[in-house]
Amino acid sequence: MSNLPFRPAPFFENKDRAFWRLQFVGWGAAAFQRGMSALANGQDLSFLVLVLIEAITGFSISLVLSVIYGKLINRRPIITWSVTAVVLVTAVFVAAFINGWAVSLQRGGTTGFVQLVLGLSYIHMTLLGAWSALYYAINYYLQVEEQADRLERLEAQATSAQLAMLRYQLNPHFLFNTLNSISTLVLLKQTEPANAMLTRLSGFLRHTLVTQPGGKVSVAQEVETLKLYLDIERMRFEERLRTVFKVEPAAAGASIPSLLLQPLVENAIKYAVSPQEEGARISLTAQVIGNRLRVTVADTGPGAQATATAARVSDALLGSHNMVSTGVGLANIRDRLAQAYGEEHRFEIETPPEGGFTVIIEIPYEPFQDSAAEIGSAVKPATAPSVATVPGQRAMGTSA
Repeated sequence: MSNLPFRPAPFFENKDRAFWRLQFVGWGAAAFQRGMSALANGQDLSFLVLVLIEAITGFSISLVLSVIYGKLINRRPIITWSVTAVVLVTAVFVAAFINGWAVSLQRGGTTGFVQLVLGLSYIHMTLLGAWSALYYAINYYLQVEEQADRLERLEAQATSAQLAMLRYQLNPHFLFNTLNSISTLVLLKQTEPANAMLTRLSGFLRHTLVTQPGGKVSVAQEVETLKLYLDIERMRFEERLRTVFKVEPAAAGASIPSLLLQPLVENAIKYAVSPQEEGARISLTAQVIGNRLRVTVADTGPGAQATATAARVSDALLGSHNMVSTGVGLANIRDRLAQAYGEEHRFEIETPPEGGFTVIIEIPYEPFQDSAAEIGSAVKPATAPSVATVPGQRAMGTSA
């Protein structure tokens, strides 16, 4: 399909041009209507000269009125409307006087000039009154539109700023623990693992800063970022940290807010892996159901009866930000989803009595643009056997 040879633009995009167009069209239409009505009533063709004078007079006076009204429109209402009434009456009298004088010249006398002016005042009051009402209506409408656009821009900026704030609220525990681990390795003169952890930390932080605040990435890119984070944590917990990724091909190309899942995994490590001697398994599942993307993060932690899990639920509900809690993790995610999707998202926490902790996120499915290359780079062969892969689905980056 070929493109249109022009780009449609709003009528009032250029206010000056729109004003002149309305002026010529409006007064031209009024003159045409008056002329046709006069001819239909048997008036002489010379009467068209009077109609033309009347149109030129109204056109000229309305130009003066536009300047005056432009000064009045932003004043207090009582000043605007009282002065407008006085100016309009004056303009009607001037227009009626000019056109009455032209009519009297055509008739060859001044008999009944006052009555003639009063009679013409009715016509000019109608024309100039309608012009004045239309002028104020259009300009008030444009002001409302400008205010609405300005408010929309301010709301967008506020939302972007809030998303940026939430986006950069990374849990300081992760950085502190990683730096402490690096410091310990250096003190023990284990320079090689310390260098490896530092390299992975820099890679993870680089990934977190690449995307724009409030921006979106593909699920495959988000998983790749999680792998960098888990590589760092795995150096601390070793075999105690076991992970499973089950991402459907359709879900891998879906769009998701950047760094949305990292706080969930960090939360699982703190409350499921760290307190248990045997560690825990963290699983991430992403699938497309209808027109929705569902992401589930679950762990095999102590369960709902443990105080740690109870604290996690409290953090999610109350948004606690103290140093003992999960920080800004769960509350951060809930706020980011509300900012990005409003009522179109689902955020649920499940704590089965038999143990474990599960977070379910559902958002509208949106394909990530130009995500083919990123998906290809993110989907890498597993370095360990796949764990609990659902039949018919491909486990992406599964490691144990």
